[in-house]
Amino acid sequence: MAGGVTEPAPLAAADLLARVRERHPLVHHITNVVTVNDVANVTLAVGASPVMAHAAEEVEEMVAAAGALVLNIGTLTAQVVEVMLLAGRRANAAGVPVVLDPVGAGATAFRTAQSRRLLDAVRVACVRGNAGEVAALAGRPGGVRGVDAAGRVDALDDLARALARATGAVVAATGRVDLLTDGRRTVRIENGHALLAQITGSGCMATAVVGAFCAVEPDTLNAAAAGLTCFEVAAERAAEASPGPGTFRVRLLDALAALDGAAVTRAARIRA
Repeated sequence: MAGGVTEPAPLAAADLLARVRERHPLVHHITNVVTVNDVANVTLAVGASPVMAHAAEEVEEMVAAAGALVLNIGTLTAQVVEVMLLAGRRANAAGVPVVLDPVGAGATAFRTAQSRRLLDAVRVACVRGNAGEVAALAGRPGGVRGVDAAGRVDALDDLARALARATGAVVAATGRVDLLTDGRRTVRIENGHALLAQITGSGCMATAVVGAFCAVEPDTLNAAAAGLTCFEVAAERAAEASPGPGTFRVRLLDALAALDGAAVTRAARIRA
């Protein structure tokens, strides 16, 4: 793995997909209300088991029983942040990997500040966001419109590596080409389809899949790369016969549930 993932990566993605389906890890999501149903369904489709527990009275108990914790700030409130901090600290104590989706970081000062607060208080294994969100957390504002990326972010490689080194987390910036780095190794994934940008929640679903893979693989860069590869290969297969985004949304779940290791190995386009 020194220097990056090269030829063996597609095989690793297939192997990790099989491991998720063998172990059916419980993935605890504290996520946003817009996409919660999609997130639950995509977690099931990849082979893991979702639980959506948001109450402060139970999050610490729930996360201690989980294989991974996913924090998604899409519909953020001050109260939700406190619950995320409770769950994140308990996850750290129990050795449960934490995946953060900083939805809309950079769009408002509140979102940016709370994302940084979570990164300061909780040991996050992976930050999965779009290029604008990653740039904002790395200190360069202006790449986010609403909760969506506003466009190309210059010097994304340097920004992602800097954020990874500052936080100790793997940073996964997804877009036309995904960029993943732990600050030392860098991986690019060239799978996916333009229809992903035409449905609400595709980023949230991608983060959920990363959470499922982090539950079974301690090397977070490998886990995130494998999870995103599987999700995006499934998107390519779903798009093949989809006339538009509505059909694509349904077929994406079907394609992910039907995905097998051979298909992943054939279709994966990963490079260092």
